[in-house]
Order: sequence, then C-alpha cells, then structure tokens
Amino acid sequence: MRGILMGVLLILSVVFSQERAKFVQTEYQAPFRAVVEFYFDEPEKIRPALEWVSNIIYVLSREPYNFTPGEDIDVVVIVHGTEIATLVKKNREKYRDIWERIEGMEMYGVKFKVCAMAAELIYGYKPEDFPPFVELVPSAITELLHWQHRGYALLIPRVYERRKTIEEIR
Repeated sequence: MRGILMGVLLILSVVFSQERAKFVQTEYQAPFRAVVEFYFDEPEKIRPALEWVSNIIYVLSREPYNFTPGEDIDVVVIVHGTEIATLVKKNREKYRDIWERIEGMEMYGVKFKVCAMAAELIYGYKPEDFPPFVELVPSAITELLHWQHRGYALLIPRVYERRKTIEEIR
C-alpha cells in the first residue's frame, strides 16, 4: 500500500511539474479612463513611455474588448519634465519619430497636455512654440489632481535604462 501511495505521489509530482502559467482574460470595463504623467530626467525617455500609452489603446481596442478609442477609452497625458523639449516646433525634425507617434495617438483620442508653468518658467517656451496637438494647462500637478478627481486612474510610466542585454538577463 505504501508503495502505491509513493507511486501516485511521484506521478502527481511529475504531472504538476509540467504545468505552465495560466492565461487569464481580465474583464476590463468601459469606460476605461487614465491620466498618464510624463516627468522624465531625459527627453528621450518619452519614447518608451509612449509605449505604455500605446499598450492601453492596443489591448482595449482589439478582441475580446473592442473598445472604441475616444469613447470607451479616454487617455490624457500630462507632460511636465525635460520631455517638453520634444514637443516644440523647433525640435520637430530632431524628434520626428515622437511627433509621428503622438499624431497617431491623437487619432485615437489621446490628449497631450503640457504644463504651461514648466514650459514658460523653466524652458522659456511660449504657446506659439507648440503644435496644435498640444494643449497648455496652468499646472501639471493641479491637472493631474483634476483628472483623478474625475475618476481617471493615474499611470506613471517608469522608464529604466537596461544595462544588460536580454540574453544576459535570461
């Protein structure tokens, strides 16, 4: 009897050791609202942060959700760090890929709001320095609180500099 029990335990341990992670299809609900804070120490960090925003649109606008961007999905990005420089007209060519990405997101209803206080007092930019896809707001901090009070979830992308290759990490 003890031998049978040990055999069953051995078989079960082999069976369970071959299992894998289970995929769970979360039931996201519309409306899906997020306010995203961009505040980076290097302007180029806006690139991977835009991936975070794209991910929201990509996942929710496809099967099984089929949310409609601009209606079921509402994303507001508040910009108030060094990445402000990527959004001024004089830097359009330098950051062409960022502009194209943002212009594409604008078609999905994503709104980009720049802190006027930071733009003017820190960087010396004026409203005419920005393109039409940018809205200037009085204060990034106040704006972030405003959208949270309206029920938007706060998302703060963390952009890390990977020092090892994927192969080294794996």
